[in-house]
Amino acid sequence: MSLDPTYVMIRNYREATGFTPLYTMTVEEARRADAETEAGTWKWHEHPEEVFDLNITGPAGQVPVRVYRPRSDRPLPLLMYFNGGGFVVGSVATSDSICRALASFAQCVVVSVGYRLAPENPFPAAIDDCYAALKWAAENAAELGADGRRIAVAGDSSGGNVAAVMALMARDNDGPQLSAQVLVYPPLHNNPDTESMREHKDPMFFNAISSAWFWSLYLADPADGDSPYASPLKALDHSRLPAALIMTGELCPVRDEGKEYADALARAGVPVEYHQYAGLPHGFLAVSAKLQTGRDALRLIAEFLQQRFDSENVLEPAAMASSGSR
Repeated sequence: MSLDPTYVMIRNYREATGFTPLYTMTVEEARRADAETEAGTWKWHEHPEEVFDLNITGPAGQVPVRVYRPRSDRPLPLLMYFNGGGFVVGSVATSDSICRALASFAQCVVVSVGYRLAPENPFPAAIDDCYAALKWAAENAAELGADGRRIAVAGDSSGGNVAAVMALMARDNDGPQLSAQVLVYPPLHNNPDTESMREHKDPMFFNAISSAWFWSLYLADPADGDSPYASPLKALDHSRLPAALIMTGELCPVRDEGKEYADALARAGVPVEYHQYAGLPHGFLAVSAKLQTGRDALRLIAEFLQQRFDSENVLEPAAMASSGSR
């Protein structure tokens, strides 16, 4: 398993400058460090016609959302996006570049949700906020210039977990009908015993120790991890879920969870595409400004969304499309 040259450069820089893993910090220190990293991250900006912030009413107060809308004379499909950060760090700012790219490439309205963070607000606070935002967006799609009949959910890292959970909750609660779900290097099990989790402990990147640290803060009680709304891999039924695109990195500790979830969806008859990116660790969308593979992944997400938005009412057999070299 050879590390991608861009990430060799990142790793060398981190070693030279004394990079410190978030799991060695207090929560507040980790949030400051994450925000500083985000501020210094290579940016690749698209410019939708409109980008604006709103506060909506959630289950425990106001939930901030950021809306991205390309220029269009007609209602556009709607994508709910959930940022990563292990449910502990991160915000709508963390996923700003990704949301700008997807709004432009997929020609859809994107609503990014600033959910409550743990440990102050442990599971299920984030999930409750995001589901409230999903229902709000579906009910108010016309005001956003969107088509409420064409809605998808997407997210990276913990946001990928949220997107998977939103699909489960919408199905279980007769919520908004979703056209698609996009899960990018998602953690889907609170205590996975997988080869990828055992293999990847490099302190210069998100690793198995990072994963355990985030889960320990997200779950006030480890038993909460048995809920399928915390660990979607533990759901007893994966049928009747929207078509899925799942992406993982070869050198990512949650790689095997993504593959297992793709297999579970396929067995349940859900159309699914799975792509594993060679040589990449967790978080590769964040460096798309300098990583061609990251840009390719964003365009693949956009193409998948456009296809699903155009064929939302077409039933398809489950299919697996795996690529180990992308």
